[in-house]
Amino acid sequence: MKKILIANRGEIAVRIIKTCREMGIATVAVASEADLGAKHARLADEVIPIGAAPAVESYLRGDVIIEAAKQSGAEGIHPGFGFLSENAGFAAAVREAGLMFIGPQADVIQLMGSKQESKRVMKKAGVPVVPGYNGDNQEPDHLAAEAEKIGFPLLIKASAGGGGKGMRVVNEAKNFNDALGAAKREAKAAFGDDTVLLEKYLTRPRHIEYQVFGDEHGQLVHLFERECSIQRRHQKIVEETPSTAMGEALRARMAEAALTAARAVNYTNAGTVEFMLDEDESFYFLEMNTRLQVEHPVTECLTGQDLVRWQIEVARGNKMPLTQEQLTRRGHAVEVRIYAEDPAHDFLPQTGTIVNYAEPIGLNVRVDSGVETGDAISIYYDPMIAKLIAWGETRDIACDKLVNALAEYCIQGVHTNVAFLRKILQEAEFRAGNTTTAYLSHYAPDLAVPTATVDTALALTCLAEPETQAAGGAGPTFQEPWQQLSGWRADQ
Repeated sequence: MKKILIANRGEIAVRIIKTCREMGIATVAVASEADLGAKHARLADEVIPIGAAPAVESYLRGDVIIEAAKQSGAEGIHPGFGFLSENAGFAAAVREAGLMFIGPQADVIQLMGSKQESKRVMKKAGVPVVPGYNGDNQEPDHLAAEAEKIGFPLLIKASAGGGGKGMRVVNEAKNFNDALGAAKREAKAAFGDDTVLLEKYLTRPRHIEYQVFGDEHGQLVHLFERECSIQRRHQKIVEETPSTAMGEALRARMAEAALTAARAVNYTNAGTVEFMLDEDESFYFLEMNTRLQVEHPVTECLTGQDLVRWQIEVARGNKMPLTQEQLTRRGHAVEVRIYAEDPAHDFLPQTGTIVNYAEPIGLNVRVDSGVETGDAISIYYDPMIAKLIAWGETRDIACDKLVNALAEYCIQGVHTNVAFLRKILQEAEFRAGNTTTAYLSHYAPDLAVPTATVDTALALTCLAEPETQAAGGAGPTFQEPWQQLSGWRADQ
């Protein structure tokens, strides 16, 4: 594989390009009309326009993307995450076109993409699943009867999708029918399928996931766990490894369950097995994501491995670089997702042009970003700007590094969640490791950051000291002596 087309945009496309360069592989970017000047398009060796700004007219057009790969002479396609990354039809079409799909087999994507079918397979394999109902009978009366058997509170969840769409928590039986109708309507609109499943609702669980990897030579490994409990609207915003909730015995039990899940479907390439961990240390299979995860950098920091490189090597038919016995972990890594959104107004997505952008620099600080100064955050795509990751010998060191890096992050032109994330990382319960999926709902008042105050402080700071990097009203950072000189130069 000497040339790869990246069927994605933003920070993940940039991330894949960097590894390809290190491996001596040429890259082809695809770009909608809105992205022709975007960072990923600028960095790739080639860029091919694929349609209008809306994703359904560009990044979700599998036929157009495959034709672009053929046109460019690319031998493989990396789907990144989101868009077509978990589309079994696309994966099959790529292979039918004689190209390498850098991911698992299409039938596995199809199976694990159905929450109903995947839970049936996991239950048969002996992987613990959340008590509930995932049958074919979708009549409201039947679902209400099943809900009574499970007991309240329970969760109604769309079978076909994710990201919190088609999901409702029901605390009492009298609210079930209204919640069911709303969940089905939302699922139909988002995924074209209103099938739902019912699950026992765990009130204070932790979200734990295992990075797994398989190759075509029968080798299967895990690269340890990640905790992704801090979420807003069922979407992760803080991820770390290792989890503070787990001793070695529990860690080993969950790792074996993750490998059992992957083994049950003959899994190849990168995947993530997600669990909900209850307070009594019982855990349940949630789902399997058949792609690279947004939060993969914390695993890379902990293990020293490049997971994109692993993906490419496995897609080439090679064995994985390391066996389970050779994999080691060291220290602690924490990642935060930086979004163009307003935490003070229910995380409302923001749009606009980034008029000034400067990333923090520090020892063991990593930034995976998809933007630069002058780039636009549009209405058409996810408003994630970047991921900021820090590694340290201990959790406190990693968190302190991340707090300082957030203070040095300068993003002007759009509201962001930078100051909000900084408050989370300094909050006492977070520092104590007491994180659950209910964390934000419990501590939201303590984390509130008035948007107007933040923006005013940022604007005044940057106006007073144009070279200063600041985030959410944070103070000035060190300036190099050369930055403090006037415009006069001896050779002028």
